[in-house]
Amino acid sequence: MDLRSTPPAPDADLPPEEDHLEEAEAEADAESDDNEVRKAVPAWIISIVMHAVVLASLAAIIIATQPEKDEAPIQVTSLPPPPPEEQPKLEREVKPNEVTLEVEVESEVPSPVSELDVPVEEFNKEEEIESEVPKGREEATADSEMGGSGAFMAIGAGGGSAGMFGSRSGGGKKRALGQFGGNRASESAVDAALRWFKRHQGPQGEWHVSAYVANCTENPKCEPGTPEHCNAEQSTIALSGYAVLCFLGAGYDHRMPSKYKATVKAGLDWLVVQQKADGLFGDRNYEHAVATMAIAEAYAMTNDPALREPAQKAVDVLKERQNKDDAYGLGWDYTKATDRHDSSVTGWCLMALKSAAAGGLDIGETMTGGKVWLERAWKSCNPGWEKLDPYTGISDFPYVWRAKDNSFEHTFNSPNLTRGLGRDCAAIGGLCAVFLGYKAGDILLETLGNHIMKHQVPKGFPTNTYYLYYNTLGIFQLGGDRWQTWNGTVRDLLVNSQRRGDGCFDGSWDFTAKDFPGAGNGRILSTAYCCLSLEVYYRYAPVAGKKK
Repeated sequence: MDLRSTPPAPDADLPPEEDHLEEAEAEADAESDDNEVRKAVPAWIISIVMHAVVLASLAAIIIATQPEKDEAPIQVTSLPPPPPEEQPKLEREVKPNEVTLEVEVESEVPSPVSELDVPVEEFNKEEEIESEVPKGREEATADSEMGGSGAFMAIGAGGGSAGMFGSRSGGGKKRALGQFGGNRASESAVDAALRWFKRHQGPQGEWHVSAYVANCTENPKCEPGTPEHCNAEQSTIALSGYAVLCFLGAGYDHRMPSKYKATVKAGLDWLVVQQKADGLFGDRNYEHAVATMAIAEAYAMTNDPALREPAQKAVDVLKERQNKDDAYGLGWDYTKATDRHDSSVTGWCLMALKSAAAGGLDIGETMTGGKVWLERAWKSCNPGWEKLDPYTGISDFPYVWRAKDNSFEHTFNSPNLTRGLGRDCAAIGGLCAVFLGYKAGDILLETLGNHIMKHQVPKGFPTNTYYLYYNTLGIFQLGGDRWQTWNGTVRDLLVNSQRRGDGCFDGSWDFTAKDFPGAGNGRILSTAYCCLSLEVYYRYAPVAGKKK
């Protein structure tokens, strides 16, 4: 057998040299394969990346060439606004309109509560206003006497940034009602009066002295006014100013959303249109002062820039028309400056300037002159005033005073007025004293207050609502026992005598020509004075108990 042609068995042992050689060759082949793999790896990666780029490019081209498909339109459905939330109506107890009260000067009045639980509308800003607007200037505090330019004073301090009008809405209103003797019935009467004004506003925003009855929608209808001492245009300007003041006094302005916002705005817009190029409203200082007060209060409460120029121009008219005596300003007459100082007209001019000061308008030295007028007019009709006792003494205030000869008149020139009514100008003098910075304890203010409490506390209705308005504001500022006696009588007198539930009269007050010099202006004027009197609790903060 030839061994050379026969291959060895697989498991045959190889010589050591050949075995070693075979292992070495195997290792060399393995190392060679590893090197080939390492060389091939970068090429694989590059190939993958290249293919990915090519595929992405192709996909982009395909997508770009596809036609755009319009999105299905989205339909927007406008939902109807939610129905306005109904304001809860305050219940008003129906009582007879003819009221006679037996007044006891020392009558007991329940102690006031800290806060009255009545529905008070909360206001929220509807449009963007650049900054939070306080209700009147913080500088306007009762501790500052009205002096030169830059000196501001208001009837009382609202506290903090609340300023002159800070108690007219929200929690401040509830606290004021509770603290000073308001109640649910008095607030219900105020709101009923405001609803009456809203129903009888003219199409342009005015309250016309006679044509307002065209707005009566129920029977029986109201009666037109018949002004005796002025024309319809003058009366309508004054009455529209009064009506706007009633809304502002209750905290309703033309910028904050409320149920009366549109009414107030229309009234203010109408007044601004009536203003002449020189700033005058109407012809006389009387209607001019009332309209100025309404525009100035609206500006002070809102800082509405659209009202600043009309308000300042109106104030400039009052500055120009103030009576002068040498270097001093004094009071006002019905038109241009004279030597005749009419207390009624001067009172409204001072109230208008007070509101203008609260809004930061330039009132010049008008209040300094007003103080000179007040002192000299009061002393002229009260000889021996130095001996008056401020706690028991009684003094008067003239209807007309003339500076040149220091003479005065006590009576109105009207056959309709009963004897002695002119002496009731004590009400005007007392309120002007408070506006001009006089404090409790001052002999002038105290003795005029004593006069009011002795002679002018009303015992029935109808009554002279013009003096009722002045007296209510003045006695409220004096405070103390006098205010408790006055409020305990007048508040209920007004609430019980308000017309209710009888057609278009509902919410208004009757009037009489017997004692009322402005009776020709009719139901609008009487309702305004009564409404403003019931707003006394929160319209201005008091200075009661503050000594001079």
